[in-house]
Amino acid sequence: MSCTIDKILTDARTLLERLKEHDTAAESLIDQSAVLHRRVAAMREAGAGCADQVSAGRRRPDPSRLRPHVVLAQENTQIRDLQQENRELWVSLEEHQDALELIMSKYRKQMLQLLEGRKGEDAEPVLKVHQANSVEIESQIDRICEMGEVMRKAVQVDDDQFFKVQEKLAQLELENKELRELLSISKESFEVEREDLPD
Repeated sequence: MSCTIDKILTDARTLLERLKEHDTAAESLIDQSAVLHRRVAAMREAGAGCADQVSAGRRRPDPSRLRPHVVLAQENTQIRDLQQENRELWVSLEEHQDALELIMSKYRKQMLQLLEGRKGEDAEPVLKVHQANSVEIESQIDRICEMGEVMRKAVQVDDDQFFKVQEKLAQLELENKELRELLSISKESFEVEREDLPD
């Protein structure tokens, strides 16, 4: 059994498209189950609210308008339908997960066969590219770390400068307050001296 790269690539594309379709279907199933769960919770809250009103002795609903047995029967039917739909959604979700796992296992098996069939010189260019990419990524990570350190130091300098300005401002305000007090004391003593002087 010979595996060509083109065949493997087309199979991989097909698998990827199927994975996307299954992923989209799984997300829609999860969304639908969440909506159903919210509807069931709202129905439970509505039932609990009615029970609380009746037990608290508040105004009782008009029996001719509500017909409780009809309402309860409808709610029970809706709840059973929702539960059944929820079970079906979970089964469908599990089937999708099983299908995804099967697809991925086949993909892994084909990739393993491809790698085993193309050992030696075919794998060297891929390894070189991978190593070059790894070195480039490491250098970019180092640069990002250096930039982060520079930014951290700049923030520290800004914080220190801010605290110095705040400290100087507080010191000037204190000096201003003391000078105003001295000025008011000197004005009072000057006025007292003026009053003591004979006309």
